[in-house]
Amino acid sequence: MTTTLSPTRRTDAPARQPGVLRLAAARTAHELRLYFRERDAVVFIFAYPVIMLAIFATVFGQDGQTVGGQDVSFAQYFLPGMIATGLMLSSFQNLAISISVERDEGSLKRLRGTPMPPAAYFLGKVGQVLVAAVVQIGLLLAVAAVVFDVPMPSTVGAWTTFAWVFVLGTAAGAVCGVAYSSLPRSGRSSSAVVIPVVLILQFISGVFFQYDQLPSWMQQVASVFPLKWMAQGMRSVFLPEQAESWEVSGSWQHPQTALMLAAWLAVALVVGIKTFRWQRRDDG
Repeated sequence: MTTTLSPTRRTDAPARQPGVLRLAAARTAHELRLYFRERDAVVFIFAYPVIMLAIFATVFGQDGQTVGGQDVSFAQYFLPGMIATGLMLSSFQNLAISISVERDEGSLKRLRGTPMPPAAYFLGKVGQVLVAAVVQIGLLLAVAAVVFDVPMPSTVGAWTTFAWVFVLGTAAGAVCGVAYSSLPRSGRSSSAVVIPVVLILQFISGVFFQYDQLPSWMQQVASVFPLKWMAQGMRSVFLPEQAESWEVSGSWQHPQTALMLAAWLAVALVVGIKTFRWQRRDDG
């Protein structure tokens, strides 16, 4: 009597790896958990724009300027700049410092040795920035509306402008932060290398002062960098249409704003790809 052996299935086939987007979503959730565990940094990033808005509104009061028969308080005028600087803190400053620290601690080197695609790591960072920025700006807008009576936009067009300036500005800031993170020599020096840049850009980009009252040379320097365009784009959302005349160019320059932010996004992406380091300089 003969018996026929049935072929056995192979069970040693390698498991199929998840796709990049699925890994990026998981990485985003992981990055958010790590981000909100750093309570001191989170409190500073979230509270800084609110505190600065409160200082300006308190020092200058509710009396502002009148344009086209509409009163514009100091709180309303400076709110767009606070939104722009908040986005810069959540994107550029946050990533430039945190990635430098991760590199210095060896976390990046260990991640590079895992099967996770590099794109999933970077998309996770951008996802964390977008979520944190939404929470941060939502808090800022709530305080501005409830405490300082700043009127919110009432048209679909204004909110559409807010959306594309928010997304494009945050994405550009995040990619610039990734690229800039390779500049500090160590995690300890990252704050000293990053924070002064952020402060200088705030002073020359119309965040703390009315932009058209700054020296012309300062305006020209600021126009090279994205923070000026983010603040100007947000002014077009939260200020009356007639306030367009307060701009140096006499217009909101939406096409130029989109072009400059997209250009910074593209340039930073190329620079980041060529210069990003997964390990410390002394690791070889």
